[in-house]
Amino acid sequence: MTQLHAAHVPPADLRAALSAELGGAARSWLDQALDEAAAHPGTHGPISVWELRLAEAGRRCGPAHADAARVLVLHAARAGTDALTRVYSQGTADERRAVLHALPHLVPGPDAVPLVEDALRTNDTRLVAAALGPYAARHLDAHQWRHAVLKCLFTGVPLESVADLDRRAASDTELARMLADYAAERTAAGRPVPEDLHRVLALTESEPPAPGPADPHGKES
Repeated sequence: MTQLHAAHVPPADLRAALSAELGGAARSWLDQALDEAAAHPGTHGPISVWELRLAEAGRRCGPAHADAARVLVLHAARAGTDALTRVYSQGTADERRAVLHALPHLVPGPDAVPLVEDALRTNDTRLVAAALGPYAARHLDAHQWRHAVLKCLFTGVPLESVADLDRRAASDTELARMLADYAAERTAAGRPVPEDLHRVLALTESEPPAPGPADPHGKES
């Protein structure tokens, strides 16, 4: 269960896949946590019970599955933009990453773009990668998205982390110019040009894929 899957897989499928991978005690904890979140969504007092479960997820489900578990808890709690912003601002890096993975499942419009922008300003490469899932693909404007691609190249985040890269890069002459300038700067300084740069530069010369019905999680059918 990779971190990328937590953003791309619909919650029902994510829960089934995660349950199949967890041991008995972890699976029981997850079931209870999701039931509690569904029964007591929103905010109740200084901190909601489901927020406590977010903090426990790594210990209960293991680091490999914690992102998916946290995304499922946020979804069960029907966390809106305000709740997601609170968790993001007060949470650990792991909890912030889970919020970013949960955005395409919970926020239909651009209200949570400030969370993506904040993550892209950090030097935490795992946050940068999480920020560039399906939600960013849908809602970042062209200027922001181009600079996010360059941020990945600067920081070594693989461009496979960037959702919908093929479509957004296609025929983007401004992105091509920025990439060429960056490659020239690296070459002049005697530094290697990242392989990913050549890949995305080739994409800018391609035609956009034919439009299809949008999937709520950022895919096309």
